[in-house]
Amino acid sequence: MDRNFARALALVLKSEGGWSENPADPGGATMKGVTLANFRRYVKAGATKADLRQISDAQIATVFRRFYWDAVLGAELPDGVDHAVFDFAVNSGPGRAAKTLQAALGVAQDGRIGPATLAAARAKPAGVTIDALCDARLAFLKRLPTWATFGRGWSDRVKSVRVQALLMSAQPAAPVAAPAPVPAAPTLGVETAAGGAPAARPVQPTGKTAAAVGILVLVAGALAAFRHHVSDLFGSLF
Repeated sequence: MDRNFARALALVLKSEGGWSENPADPGGATMKGVTLANFRRYVKAGATKADLRQISDAQIATVFRRFYWDAVLGAELPDGVDHAVFDFAVNSGPGRAAKTLQAALGVAQDGRIGPATLAAARAKPAGVTIDALCDARLAFLKRLPTWATFGRGWSDRVKSVRVQALLMSAQPAAPVAAPAPVPAAPTLGVETAAGGAPAARPVQPTGKTAAAVGILVLVAGALAAFRHHVSDLFGSLF
């Protein structure tokens, strides 16, 4: 699923590491899994090895999405299967990864994932497909003449991919939740009580109303004091 791209890419980059220019590696010079040929194809024509060393995270994501993820229709494969096929594509090429997936699903192996392959992948339990794909991938790698050089790292990588892909199939990435609606401001003098019913709230006077109320309070206080004074005066006369 496309929601798994960032998660799958982060896992792939952990396996790919940083700069590599091993003469035994047919991919040649690579930086974080991006070959110089692909960097020139998708990012900068005529780029040098020095340019490749300076590749940005955004450029890395562009190459991996266009050359590998989109090539195996990662956005349409089931959770977990998408990661297993994607990592295989990065390691051994999209065509090889697609054919191996098709063999595991029992469909025609033309190296191009289409409606028939997707339907078969969705109809089969993801865990079964992931195990079959990883088993076939490891068997393929063991037949390569470079197994003696890279075999240990490849074996560890396939083991990690199997574990992570199975986790994805059991715990898919949660969809992004929609932001909670902002409640409307309550009407002046009314607040929401329990159960959503409006409850009365005293209105606070403001501006000229507040001033008028203050004057009335002072007048009332003065009248009360005068009344008390008069009562005391007449009381003393009688």
